[in-house]
Amino acid sequence: MVGGGLAGLACAADLAAAGRRVRVLEASDDVGGRMRSDHRDGFVVDRGFQVFNTSYPQVKRRFDIRALKLRPFSPAVLVHGGHAGRDNHGRSRIVDPSRSRRDAVDGLRAGDVGLRDAAALAALSGWCALTPPRVLKAASARRPDRDTGATLSSWGFTDEFVARFFRPFLAGVFLEDELATSSAVFRLVWRSMVRGTLCLPAEGIGAVPRQLAASLPPGTVNVHTPVAELTDVGVLLADGGELAAAAVVVATGPAAVRHLLPAEKLPAYRTVTTYQHATERSPLAEPTLMTDTRMRFLNTCVLTEVAPTYAPAGTHLVQTSILGTDVPGREALIRTALAEAYDVDTSGWDLVATTTVDDALPAMTAPHRLSRTSRVAPGRYVCGDHRTTGSVQGALASGTRAARELLLDQA
Repeated sequence: MVGGGLAGLACAADLAAAGRRVRVLEASDDVGGRMRSDHRDGFVVDRGFQVFNTSYPQVKRRFDIRALKLRPFSPAVLVHGGHAGRDNHGRSRIVDPSRSRRDAVDGLRAGDVGLRDAAALAALSGWCALTPPRVLKAASARRPDRDTGATLSSWGFTDEFVARFFRPFLAGVFLEDELATSSAVFRLVWRSMVRGTLCLPAEGIGAVPRQLAASLPPGTVNVHTPVAELTDVGVLLADGGELAAAAVVVATGPAAVRHLLPAEKLPAYRTVTTYQHATERSPLAEPTLMTDTRMRFLNTCVLTEVAPTYAPAGTHLVQTSILGTDVPGREALIRTALAEAYDVDTSGWDLVATTTVDDALPAMTAPHRLSRTSRVAPGRYVCGDHRTTGSVQGALASGTRAARELLLDQA
């Protein structure tokens, strides 16, 4: 197994459970791939803004949820700008009617959501929640895939609500701001959000892959072990050593896939940059995600309102993500936007970390295949969220498929 991200770890776990001897070769100092957490001066710094969704089937199958000590976000989104809002700070609160009818009614009364959009939101969420994934996938296979923007229009949402809520919110989910993501992907992701709870592990998002790695037989995972190339009998390590293997699964990021399997076609990838600021006072006393209609940032939240363990006692950690890379002067502009969004003075906030993830998420524009085989050549397999959907579920499901196909081939 080349790569110790979620896909590789899931594949290794299934192969080990089937009685196969497995070695996971990870180039970096720990497992997780993009799903990592660093610790700096008492702060937990996730590599980019990530959340853990409890509704994913693979999550229910593989993880000890209680051991992760999950802390939930509130089931609402604050939208800054474009509306008077009912909190007197230029923010409106969007609540899924299936979660709280009372809050939905309050939103109607306050004018946060119009009657037409509230009805469309209830219908979309209800349909996605009640429709099994296999039916959603079958429906996508029967008709031409289209983009998310067209799907939202077909459900009856007003252009104003799509621009104010869906476009900035989904930009943070899919890392693109044109609503160009496949409608098939959107429906599956929306279903997971409606049915599940978005959370953070108390020890950071890196606790997720670490738990999966801990379930493997001792000695399975080898860190600081980069692979230079695949050979006819196994792999050649960067230090010149060779390892023989009956089969090799490449479960790395896109750059390593292109190097190890140059003939493999990969989608384009999205880039995201995340800023973490420390402040003595919380600018928002609730664990709620906030978006910006002007798209100056994708989303922001006070992580310590979700999980106080993300910062030392007496300090709060504010996390904010943007599309693309960091450039000189960008952080200052973000700080200004946050001052307006939170209605506080941000000049005294300390910048804890700036993290850019170049290959954060595969592009999933329409038409998009929801699942692809892992088979590349005899004894050669590849897995990762680029084979399915860009999500925790997608990565785990791809690893599951790779293990299943490998076992079938070698039966």
